[in-house]
Amino acid sequence: MVIYIGIGTAILIVLGAIVLRMYLIFLVDKRISSYQNDLILKHCDEIHHVYSQMRGWRHDYHNHIQAMKAFLSLGQEAEHADYLNKLDADLISVDTVLKTGNVMMDAILNSKISLAVSKQIQVNVKASVPEKLVVSEIDLCVIIGNLIDNATEACMKLDEMKGEEKRREREEPNRFIRIFIGKHKEMLYISVSNSVGGEVKRVGESYLSTKNSPSHGFGLIRIDRITAKYDGFINRQSEDGVFATEIMLPL
Repeated sequence: MVIYIGIGTAILIVLGAIVLRMYLIFLVDKRISSYQNDLILKHCDEIHHVYSQMRGWRHDYHNHIQAMKAFLSLGQEAEHADYLNKLDADLISVDTVLKTGNVMMDAILNSKISLAVSKQIQVNVKASVPEKLVVSEIDLCVIIGNLIDNATEACMKLDEMKGEEKRREREEPNRFIRIFIGKHKEMLYISVSNSVGGEVKRVGESYLSTKNSPSHGFGLIRIDRITAKYDGFINRQSEDGVFATEIMLPL
């Protein structure tokens, strides 16, 4: 009897540990998901604001022309030049880096690309996204956001390489991210490739995250889950200092 009680107690302890672990993973995943979704919605609001400014500027275009004509007819060249400078600054402030055809994708791409460029990473991007999608815009932005975050992280790790060749040449590491998003065979094709230093770690068919943070690996997990959710296809490859991810999603 004592043996059975001991076995039963051990089983309950193991089951309790498994349930607790699953619950903790659920809480962490939920926090990350909530944070990412809130961030994406914030970016979307910012882009909507930008588009609203652009529409307002176009609406006032005729009035601007009339005002500048008035300055010229009165010989007020200084006032005319000042007016032009203000209009130029206003136009620059609403000129987004990239327009894909989808507002939420514009939001996440422009935000992530701007951050990567500020870190002296060369970014080459070509993206065209249909306005209406089968895939949730939130899910799609989570995929793109995590892909670019991972690519940026990998590029920045090139700075940590200590090889003798780098010390001798005193050259900046070749950091780059290439992004392509478009329609291919009735599917939405996403390709993100980036420079990496050394060999990317993997276990079996899965690659490991290089991030040292509480959310270690959750970006890759979320990408895989969302791709599977829509019966999509994902392929990751690492070769010759380049890591690439390809994803196909239904349109």
